[in-house]
Amino acid sequence: MSQDDTKTDATPSFAHPRYWPTWLAIGLMHLIAWLPWRLKLGIGRLIGLLALRFAKRRRHITVTNIRLCFPERDADQQAALVRESFIANGIGLVETATGWCRDHEHLRHRVVFRGQEHMARLQAQGQGALILGVHFSTLDLGAALHALYFRADAVQRPHDNPLFDRFMARARAPYFDEVLDRYDLRGVVRRIKAGQAVWYSPDQDFGRDASVFAPFFGIEAATVRMTARIARMTGAPVIPLIFHRNPDNCTYTLEYLPPLEDFPSGDDVADATRINGVIEAAIRRHPEQYLWLHRRFKTRPRGEPGFY
Repeated sequence: MSQDDTKTDATPSFAHPRYWPTWLAIGLMHLIAWLPWRLKLGIGRLIGLLALRFAKRRRHITVTNIRLCFPERDADQQAALVRESFIANGIGLVETATGWCRDHEHLRHRVVFRGQEHMARLQAQGQGALILGVHFSTLDLGAALHALYFRADAVQRPHDNPLFDRFMARARAPYFDEVLDRYDLRGVVRRIKAGQAVWYSPDQDFGRDASVFAPFFGIEAATVRMTARIARMTGAPVIPLIFHRNPDNCTYTLEYLPPLEDFPSGDDVADATRINGVIEAAIRRHPEQYLWLHRRFKTRPRGEPGFY
């Protein structure tokens, strides 16, 4: 095999027809990002309602999650939350397009930021931190808004589509100093010890091997041990960051909570329970804006049947 053949095999041609739908999606994101705000919100709402109607598997996952996490709500209230969640996540797609495809400086007038003093104090001391994030529908726009005030690294899972992964990496580059693979523990530790803040969202199911079971909305959920492990290896404070779209649908609130005290404790289950409690409290403020579409309870304790 020639060197040219090897290079071709190693580097996918993004001109191939299989990538045309991805190019179309990227083009639409750029277009949507420049539309008037109210029109964007209307498009996001329509996307959410269409997904509710046609994305049957995601609807089943969302219905299951909300039924499990909000048993105190009756069937009509749960159905209303499912609908609101799809709308919020549809709007989240156009917010992501805005955060990725436009200079985020134009968003400054849309953000209310509270608790900045917690991060400012650490940065003044040259100390790194682990930012405890949550998978809200506003995640990427929230990151762009955060970058107006503080720089940080991010931990993420690479996208399965290499073209979209490249687009995503370039789009996030203006507001993250470095993007680390979610399994790159050494990289995270290195950056925090160098005085960097690293944004890490541990509220997804990464499987049995990486997790312990801890309650989340009263359900035993596979919860990664890495949050406590990073804090233990670096000695860095863990600072929760919560963010949401305000009821006017035009502005956003970001808020740093005080660093967690006496964390980690050395007990993996206790630490995971505490992290889940912080995340749950943040979600309960605006439950419709959480990413209920993912299988948070995919991994079950041995012998328990699956939920999905």
